[in-house]
Amino acid sequence: MIKQEIETPALLVDLDRMEANLERMAAFFRSVPAKLRPHFKNHRSPELAARQLDAGAIGITCSTLHEAEYLVQHGVRSILLANEIADPAKIRRFAELARQVEVIVCVDNDKAAADLARAGRDRQTQLSLLVDVDVGQHRCGVQPGEPTVRLAHSVVEKGLRFRGLMGYAGHVSHQPPGPAKDEAVAATVRPLMETKACLELEGVPVEIVSAGATGVYSSYSSWPGVTEVQAGSYLLMDTNYRQTCTEFDLALTMLATVISKTDGQRVVVDAGLKALSCERGLPILKDMDGLTVNRFNAEHGILDLQGLLSPVQIGDKIEFWVRYSDATINLHERMYGIRNGQVEEVFHLCR
Repeated sequence: MIKQEIETPALLVDLDRMEANLERMAAFFRSVPAKLRPHFKNHRSPELAARQLDAGAIGITCSTLHEAEYLVQHGVRSILLANEIADPAKIRRFAELARQVEVIVCVDNDKAAADLARAGRDRQTQLSLLVDVDVGQHRCGVQPGEPTVRLAHSVVEKGLRFRGLMGYAGHVSHQPPGPAKDEAVAATVRPLMETKACLELEGVPVEIVSAGATGVYSSYSSWPGVTEVQAGSYLLMDTNYRQTCTEFDLALTMLATVISKTDGQRVVVDAGLKALSCERGLPILKDMDGLTVNRFNAEHGILDLQGLLSPVQIGDKIEFWVRYSDATINLHERMYGIRNGQVEEVFHLCR
């Protein structure tokens, strides 16, 4: 099937660009002590996760228990659930999952640790945990230093397997490269490393220090003590991230069909907010002069004509570079892998 025969709206992946991104990141991590644990939440494809593992990743990061279960169903054996869980049903499910594969979850409070310990005892399984440290994003996470040390001791005392620390700093990931970003990264890593040193002085081994993301992969990997990086967006790359990660190629587009062209002023396509996230800004038209993006409604994308004449006609298909890949991919069940204008493969997505 050729690209123009795909029913729209549809997500497309440029396979040449995606494969170049895959190899570029894999080659980088072959040259540094830290390892790559890519984030599944970005592409949500078990086939792409398998390729990342084949290229040298030590495991996969995910955001939800559902994603972790989905990955296990598709053969992934080492998973970090880089998030907290508190619902009793989810804690029981996590404990069951831990009986099958190496799966690690994050905690930032003593109650969750106690509930996880109880679930592990009920299933005669020692659960593995990272303590989530707030290094400046002010989302989840316990404060570095003594609060983290206390929680780590509590985790051990409850019979859980303390594996180490996570310090996710998404708030610096999109900063442009330069001295200001270097200092912002350092400000997140120093308290993490100081906390690690305190734990080790007290006889608590810290096997893992997990950090991220794509926008800071090279900065974090250069810090002694960081063992893994949770980069995700590098593989498909969107226009939002590429403003500060120019070494990776844009690989993800949305294919849409022109369904209306009226009054010489606007063109309407069949891809709206239910197919394309505009949370971080409007997408950019790919290789299309004479049109500009105006707005998106639920089922429609409205484009403005620049001048009275345009080669675009009803039924034509056009592409948009995706602005925010995480939130757009989450809306779809499949992505089409394209090479030389042909559909080479179809990637099925976790829903």
